[in-house]
Amino acid sequence: MNSKLSTFKENLGQLIAAASVSSVNPAHDMSNIGMINLLGDWLDQLGFKTKVESVGIDGKHNLIATIGSGTGGLILSGHSDTVPYDDFQWLSDPLQCTHKENGFYGLGSTDMKGFFAVALEAIQQIELSKLRAPLTLIATADEESTMSGARFLAESGLSQGEAVIIGEPTDLKPIRMHKGISMQAIRVTGRSGHSSNPDLGNSALEAMIEVLTALQEFRSKLQSTYRNDGFTIAVPTMNFGCIHGGDNPNRICGKCELQFDLRPLPGMAIDELRNDITALLEPIADRRGVDIDQEILFGGVEAFEEPEDSDLVKQASMFSGEEAKSVAFATEAPFFKALGKKTIILGPGSIDQAHQANEFLPDNQIEPGTRIYRQFIEHYCL
Repeated sequence: MNSKLSTFKENLGQLIAAASVSSVNPAHDMSNIGMINLLGDWLDQLGFKTKVESVGIDGKHNLIATIGSGTGGLILSGHSDTVPYDDFQWLSDPLQCTHKENGFYGLGSTDMKGFFAVALEAIQQIELSKLRAPLTLIATADEESTMSGARFLAESGLSQGEAVIIGEPTDLKPIRMHKGISMQAIRVTGRSGHSSNPDLGNSALEAMIEVLTALQEFRSKLQSTYRNDGFTIAVPTMNFGCIHGGDNPNRICGKCELQFDLRPLPGMAIDELRNDITALLEPIADRRGVDIDQEILFGGVEAFEEPEDSDLVKQASMFSGEEAKSVAFATEAPFFKALGKKTIILGPGSIDQAHQANEFLPDNQIEPGTRIYRQFIEHYCL
C-alpha cells in the first residue's frame, strides 16, 4: 500500500503557507525553495524519486519527481509561484488556508497550489507499485514573471512522459489552444530644441507617429491574414499599452517611447514577427534621421495548439465531459510541446479568481478534479 499524507485541507494549507511570490519587482520577489522542498518531501514519502534543480536564478528551483519506469507515461505539471498580494484587501490571512461555505481561500489556492493538492489526492488513490509507465509530477519556478522554470526545462530536456497535463485553473475544462504573448518597447531618439523653430531640433514624437501608423498597418495585415475561429477573439491582437515622450509644450520632443504587446495565434512565430517589425522601423529611422531602438520587455510565450484529433484531447474530453476549447491567457504548454510532448491544460478553479484578493478553490471541483487526474494516470500509466 502507498504511504498516506495528511488531509487535503492540511496539505493545501501548508502549500499556501509556503510563500513563493514571483515578481519582476525585486521588492516582492522571493525564493520558491520552501514550496519545492515541501512537495519533494511528500513525494519522497510516496516513493517518488525527486530531483530539485536550480534554474539559473538565485533562489529559484524546479522539482521533477518520478515513479515507475518504461516508455510513455504521464506528467502532471504546475507552477510553484504566485503573484504578489495586497493583504489589506483580503478578508482572511492570504498565507493561511481558510475554509468557508464555498471553498478554500488563500493565496494561490486556485493559481495554482490547489492543483498540487488535488493531484496528490489522485496519486494516493493509485496503487503505485502496479505502474507500467512512469508517472511524473513537475513544479516549475517563476511562471508568473519570467517563465524561467519552464524555459530551463525545455533547454535541459525531459526524457520521461508521453502526455502532459498542466493544471492551470480552467474549471476542469480541457484547453487545447491559447495565443502567445510578447511585450516590447520602441524608443525613438531625435533632438530637442526651441519649439519656435522646427529646424532647431528633430521631433522624436513626430517620428513616433510614423512608427504607430506603420504598426497599425502591420496589425491590420496580420488580422486580415490570420484567423482562428476557435478563439473568442479570432485574430491576433496588438495593444499599444503606453507612450511617453517630451517634457514641455515649448520644447521639441527629444525622446519618445512606446510599449506594446502582441498576441499571435498558433502558427505565428514570435521571432519572425519581431523581425518583421524591425524591417518596418529601419526605413522610418533613415527617413526621419532619428535613432530607433527596441527592447524586449518579456521574452515571450509562443502560441500553443494540441491537435483536435490527439489521443490526449480525446481522453480529456471523455474524462471531463467537456469539449476541448481555447483560452486567452498564456501558459507553460508551448515549452512542453517543444519537448515533443502531447499537452493539454486542465485544472480546478477559475481563472477569474486568479491574481486577486480572496482567491479561492471551490469545494465542488476537488472531487471531480481528483477523479479526472486519477483517470489520466490509469490511462497513461496502468
